[in-house]
Amino acid sequence: MALKRRNKVNAVFSMSSMTDIVFLLLIFFMVTSTLIAPNALKLLLPQSNNQTAAKPITTISITKDILYFVNDNGRTKRVVFNEIEPFLQSRYGTNNTDIYISLHADKTVPIEQVVKIMNIARKNGYKMILATAPE
Repeated sequence: MALKRRNKVNAVFSMSSMTDIVFLLLIFFMVTSTLIAPNALKLLLPQSNNQTAAKPITTISITKDILYFVNDNGRTKRVVFNEIEPFLQSRYGTNNTDIYISLHADKTVPIEQVVKIMNIARKNGYKMILATAPE
């Protein structure tokens, strides 16, 4: 009497399901990477060796064309100079010495523009951090 085994172990591994998963991950990462738009301004910052350990709560940027940008909850928003002080006051109040604001000014910006922003900070009790590039 010949007995046949019904369940044979198949030693072949199918790679088709693995390639499907890899392609789905590839498509997912390609789609999500194109949806992320960088909020970066191209600024040539002055160089310095000094660094501070303070964490700024917001950032004000001045481009070489004297355009002002304020970082609002992770978004860079263009503002007119006259709107900077009311924006900061409504967002962070006045005479709050725990607020650090980072100032990113292109190195070609006239010092007068930087001093205007620093005067706004001094008048409202904010502390300024001048952003620089490492030497």
